Amino acid sequence: MTVTADADGLVGLAGAVLLTETATVIGLERELSTALAPWRRPRAVHDPGKVVLDLGVMLAAGGDCPADVAALRAQQAVFGLVASDPTVSRLVDTLAAAGQPALTALRAARGKARAWAWKLAGAPVQRRPAGRQQPAGQDAGVQDAGVVVLDFDATIVISHSDKEQATRTWKKTYGHHPLGGWVDHGDGGTGEPMGWLLRPGRAGSNTAADHVVVFEQALGQLPAEWRGRDEHGRRPVLVRTDGAGATHRFAQHLHDAGVEYSLGFTLGVEYHDPLLAVPAEAWTPAYNADGEQRDGAWVAELTGPVDLTGWPDRARLIVRRERPHPGAQLRFTDADGHRFTAFLTNTAGGQLADLEVRHRRHARVEDRIRTGKDTGLRNLPYHDAAQNAVWLELVALAQDLLAHTQRLALTGAHRTAEPKTLRYQLFGTPGRLARTARRTLLRLSGTWPWAHHLATALARLAALPAP
Repeated sequence: MTVTADADGLVGLAGAVLLTETATVIGLERELSTALAPWRRPRAVHDPGKVVLDLGVMLAAGGDCPADVAALRAQQAVFGLVASDPTVSRLVDTLAAAGQPALTALRAARGKARAWAWKLAGAPVQRRPAGRQQPAGQDAGVQDAGVVVLDFDATIVISHSDKEQATRTWKKTYGHHPLGGWVDHGDGGTGEPMGWLLRPGRAGSNTAADHVVVFEQALGQLPAEWRGRDEHGRRPVLVRTDGAGATHRFAQHLHDAGVEYSLGFTLGVEYHDPLLAVPAEAWTPAYNADGEQRDGAWVAELTGPVDLTGWPDRARLIVRRERPHPGAQLRFTDADGHRFTAFLTNTAGGQLADLEVRHRRHARVEDRIRTGKDTGLRNLPYHDAAQNAVWLELVALAQDLLAHTQRLALTGAHRTAEPKTLRYQLFGTPGRLARTARRTLLRLSGTWPWAHHLATALARLAALPAP
């Protein structure tokens, strides 16, 4: 085989047009252009909204640093006029210098596009546990509407050079410790990031003030019908965290915001006596993730025997007891040969096993973090914290694009596939540009195994109404 680099009319990322078409259908490009108009310089050739969208498409398609936008720039007939590296750097500097107003503008554009995407694809609603009791005076229809689930967690981003706010972390590494929140779609997929807060590496895992900030960001990202309160002051939102989110201040903030919560709760040795005092008949079998009864695991409620002073009204403490797996070592907080875990919730009624399974599904947030690190989060490319805060918003934009594309255009395994699979099978589809009858055609490779999936997805997007 003889290899040359002189072919014309070829497109290396032909499948990435799926991302740009999704952005058009949900109005994201227009919203970004409008939101960032105050930072467009006079007589500027490049629209800041288009530059930001190109960076989001680049990250979604597999790039991990600003210079990777060159892959789009080389294919102008497909992706339009793409800014040069110096222009991209100047825009990031401009937005970083603007600070919070620029970040707010980016989030507002994403939120408006999300509202239209949810109108087209439906909101990612999850049903409340079966048997849930209605609070006094609440309409029965509220139960049927379900809730939007928000998962919060922090992660460590390693830094290999000296950057602003990069410090030693609690894992004995060096870098940053951002806190984020995602919508749980329930069926896998990339997930929609609803809030990010860049923090120093030494930031605490259970800092209540940081959780409040990210929660308010996430609430602002929800469409109006989901962040609004009903006549009883409640919102159809469930917030889940691990034990880091179980602080008095954050729980009270969620209670005052009118949302449901499910917060991991750490059981110390002071809870041994109440746990061992629970009668055997009070423990009911726990469920697996698929809803089947699990051998060697039980759940019970300890709201009465345990003093919950300081926690919000109507807070409930639910405990899971299980036999350790073979070879597992007990912790000093375990008792009677069993491992105990617990969580706090304000959900009224419901089967204890259903509530416990619902809480354990918070573990899916680890997949959201992992796919985020595969979409630009693994490396914060700038030195200044303000610039890296803008980069976090670009990562969120890229994850939004992937999530909306999956929900609006893809079916089958691709609807819940991770970014790596989408890039290999769809975005990397080879194509050729052809011009005929004053039209430009993008012809996909007929031998590519997933070309028909891509063509079908594009046709599905074309049939959707624009906002």
